[in-house]
Amino acid sequence: MTPPIVRGVSRRSLLRGAGALTVAFALQPGGWAAEEGKPEAAAPGPELPGDLKKLPLLDGWIRIDARGEVTVFTGKAELGQGIKTALAQVAAEELSVAPARIGMVTADTARTADEGYTAGSHSMQDSGTAIRNAAAQVREILVGVAAQRWGLDAGGLVVTDGVVHADDGRQLPYGELVGDTLLHVPAQPRSALHAPSRLGVMGLSLHRVDIPAKVAGGAAYVQDLRLPGMVHGRVLRPPSPGATLVNLDAGAVERLPGVLKVVRDGRFVAVVAEREYQAVLAQRALATAARWDERETLPRQADLYAGVLAARSQDIVILDRGRQTGDGARTLAARYLRPYQLHASIGPSCAVAQLVDGETTVWTHSQGVFPLRGALAQLLGQPPERVRCIHTEGSGCYGHNAADDVAGDAALLAHALPGRPVRVQWMREDEHTWEPFGPPMVTGAKATLDAGGAIAEWQFEVWSNTHNARPGAAGDLLAAQHLAQPFAPSPPKPGTQPEGAGDRNAIPLYTIPNAKVTHHFLPDMPLRVSALRSLGAYMNVFSIESFMDELAGAAGSDPVAFRLRHLEDPRALEVVRLAADKFGWDVFQRKPGHGRGFAFARYKNLAAYCAMACEVQVQRDSGALRILRVVAAVDSGEIVNPDGIRNQIEGGIVQSSSWTLNEEVSFDRTRIASRDWGGYPIARFPQIPQRIDVHLVPRPGQPFLGTGEAAQGPAAAMFANAVADATGVRIRQLPLNAERLRAALLA
Repeated sequence: MTPPIVRGVSRRSLLRGAGALTVAFALQPGGWAAEEGKPEAAAPGPELPGDLKKLPLLDGWIRIDARGEVTVFTGKAELGQGIKTALAQVAAEELSVAPARIGMVTADTARTADEGYTAGSHSMQDSGTAIRNAAAQVREILVGVAAQRWGLDAGGLVVTDGVVHADDGRQLPYGELVGDTLLHVPAQPRSALHAPSRLGVMGLSLHRVDIPAKVAGGAAYVQDLRLPGMVHGRVLRPPSPGATLVNLDAGAVERLPGVLKVVRDGRFVAVVAEREYQAVLAQRALATAARWDERETLPRQADLYAGVLAARSQDIVILDRGRQTGDGARTLAARYLRPYQLHASIGPSCAVAQLVDGETTVWTHSQGVFPLRGALAQLLGQPPERVRCIHTEGSGCYGHNAADDVAGDAALLAHALPGRPVRVQWMREDEHTWEPFGPPMVTGAKATLDAGGAIAEWQFEVWSNTHNARPGAAGDLLAAQHLAQPFAPSPPKPGTQPEGAGDRNAIPLYTIPNAKVTHHFLPDMPLRVSALRSLGAYMNVFSIESFMDELAGAAGSDPVAFRLRHLEDPRALEVVRLAADKFGWDVFQRKPGHGRGFAFARYKNLAAYCAMACEVQVQRDSGALRILRVVAAVDSGEIVNPDGIRNQIEGGIVQSSSWTLNEEVSFDRTRIASRDWGGYPIARFPQIPQRIDVHLVPRPGQPFLGTGEAAQGPAAAMFANAVADATGVRIRQLPLNAERLRAALLA
């Protein structure tokens, strides 16, 4: 690939920041993002783009060595969504260097900006925008230095693969232009970004840099990490949430081969051994030696939704537009139900921790290394600057699974055995029983159609626990709750609009003159819950888009035409039309047992637009469902890596097919029953779509729009709408498994 040729900047634009070129701040030994010694805030002015405001120094994002090698720093974590590749493309584009010359450093509390959590499809919007602008400003500075050396105007210089060229044939590589403090300057609010017509790296489907080791069986994940002298820990969890430890005789366990230490603090019981299987055997022996007192602390599963509706709530009206009169030609109402669901990561959570000279280092697949550092510091009684968290990819990570909890386990055991790296990996039953679940939800929709079949009034209500109990304090870690002197979890809080949490996407994007949306936030919960990918958007979009199909039927309207009638956003209209056209909506050939479904949403009403259609086949006698094909249309703003966006949409559709058709936590009054894959089935290959086609809307020059979680909600509604179309039966309770579908068809 030929790198793009890029014009430099004028001498005037360089001189605007020339004073900054001579400023040198003391380098902070603990890393840019450590608590002490942060650079002083700049005087108030225009806001810096993206997350540049969180670390407003260019070399906090981009560094170039004397050989011209480029290192890009991001506080976001690679979770399998491909951001290491996409962010490298963004930097390569604006620096005018080949992507292969860029090395990425991700989410390290000693080296990167504190960009909070890698969540909510924010990586490209926040970090991508910051890196793009930082890279453009670095290019400006380097071209300006070359211009000064040659006594030329910077506007007449071009850059090719990190080399600045003059018209007379002179050239200078970046490595000869950069100095120790040249890039240690404040970022500016405006950057000379490349014009969309001149992009050469962004927009290409470059191969993902994180894939080769994964497919070749290399060291790709924290589960693969092996450090010199490393030992292995296993934690014995209580058998149920309400269990208390009555007695533990660990003497025999301590004498088992390889066992180095048994740790007990309240209900937190663990063992450390030289080898992993020795730790597994010792943990099993501890389970035999432990005696627990269990109590009924869980609700009856049959009463789950009645309990949700009856629970104490904090009622928040998030939309109140127009006036509800009840006048109209027809009024419809419906209620939708979602159970507890698991992250069910294929790879159980894992972490490695080590305590050396009073400093704790944790290798973790947490989605928020900086918030985790704060929680671990409180748990361990250490200053935050004495705790370092290094993100290392995990085999299975989306939403708040057990990655943070296992990091807490490893840190506690590292302090019990100073000097030795301690690796802790959860077992399958640990993951299924103790990870934070996705909370149950109930939604209620009511709408009135006018005489012309348009929606005149709309009411929507959502009942939900919190969707965010991510670590920020020690009490948000499972181990901290089990200590003899436990840390209390952070008080549950609702999200805030426009992004929301349980109420995410509860406000429809459709144009409805009279509308009211209420979030009934439930602060009390019988089971530990937190973020599962897309938070409440999955359920709210499922509900709204299912109800839109029901309203279209009542109005005697085609489902796509009904949506188009109620949309004004031109980008929303475009993706709806594109998905319908590519699917062949208007020429769909009906067959017995076959049905088509459609759904649309803009994730969080501010991120990517996604519309999709599918064809399904339902076997009426068994309730078995086959998803024959799915066609999606997506508007993600400016496209950095088309294949990366398609990966995210395809993955979201597959994940949603598993949630929607299979997944539900089961429990009795005392214990979680979904302790393995038999008790918590996920989609097998026959259940995933046989074909998925994703069509992207090009938006050159537009801001990046988060895409990673755009597909889950529309996919769920699309499947439900297709089932209703194929069978004439509307199912409003998730999951739409074969048993539930068969029962509905026989009713």
